Amino acid sequence: MKKVYLDNNATTMLDPSIKALMEPYFCEKFGNPNSLHKYGTETHPAIAEAIEKLYKGIDADDNDDIIITSCATESNNWVIKGVYFDEIVKKGKKHIVTTEVEHPAVRATCSFLESLGVQVTYLPINAQGTITTEQVREALREDTALVSIMWANNETGLIFPIEEIGALCRQKGVLFHTDAVQAIGKIPVSVKKANVDFLSFSAHKFHGPKGIGGLYIRKGVELTPLLHGGEHMRGRRSGTLNVPYIIGMGEAMKLATDYLDFELTQVRKLRDRLEDALLSIPDVFVVGTRENRVPNTTLISVRGIEGEAMLWDLNKAGIAASTGSACASEDLEANPVMVAIGADKELAHTAIRISLSRFTTSEEIDYTIEVFKKAVGRLRAISSSYEN
Repeated sequence: MKKVYLDNNATTMLDPSIKALMEPYFCEKFGNPNSLHKYGTETHPAIAEAIEKLYKGIDADDNDDIIITSCATESNNWVIKGVYFDEIVKKGKKHIVTTEVEHPAVRATCSFLESLGVQVTYLPINAQGTITTEQVREALREDTALVSIMWANNETGLIFPIEEIGALCRQKGVLFHTDAVQAIGKIPVSVKKANVDFLSFSAHKFHGPKGIGGLYIRKGVELTPLLHGGEHMRGRRSGTLNVPYIIGMGEAMKLATDYLDFELTQVRKLRDRLEDALLSIPDVFVVGTRENRVPNTTLISVRGIEGEAMLWDLNKAGIAASTGSACASEDLEANPVMVAIGADKELAHTAIRISLSRFTTSEEIDYTIEVFKKAVGRLRAISSSYEN
């Protein structure tokens, strides 16, 4: 059976060239970088080179900080909880602005702070699947401590107006954080142009290893540490450095930047060909315009077919995709993204997310089109909710 991986917004394959680069740092150059002997110090050049690649990849200034974390979930938690101590507990601010469609690492952390008395504004997305800078402007208050808005949405791939929001927050003197997990490696990301104070990222979303990420912190911005217990990372985050994974993440960031043009042309071309073929099926809809979407992502709805049923047929044929719906519960709540763009309740259960990578081939797309069309025919034939 063929195997086709089209769930790259969930995680990506480790680039084999990166695995080879990491290999010596497991059993040969395995020293703790904080140790003073040669086993420790011989890791320093490779760590420095990897971190330099991270700075270059997001266009950070040498005076800014990029702190290694375990993942973007940790980075997001750190920003929101750190700002709670720095701006809310110490300075008396009470308010955070975010969106209804953030990753749970942001939404659940904001919800936790609400239990401590913090007021959180959750901005709804509009019919285009994004938010506007004007919505943020209207939500800002004198006591707003933080604005946290994702750069690109994990379900739809739609891009949010981060540069404009960043300029607004800088003008108003409000700290600004963006979760850039779904943007890096897909579109150009510049912390300078975006005017961000904090930016979260995770290596496994751009063909690096799982279990490592980073947090960008602009020069001069205070952030109380989440982890205490050592002087690692200039005292900002305690914990022994994960040398092979740092090296892997640095190289993954470099390759992600090197392959941006390929992503924006070749990957986009494959995505568009897949999308065009699926849109030729009656009663099939795609969320969001291509111009305002990362080049690898399609959130597609097929009227009359539950997302989970379609996933079952795709999986049986060796194709990995994911449901765009938030249907983790038994009552199958409608996907909030689908509802926000005006989809009726029945259609809001039907979303399938397909996300490509630079390793996706033309043959894989042809096979997926063939399987998808057959699955639509089979499932609609037995659907009680679909009528021609």
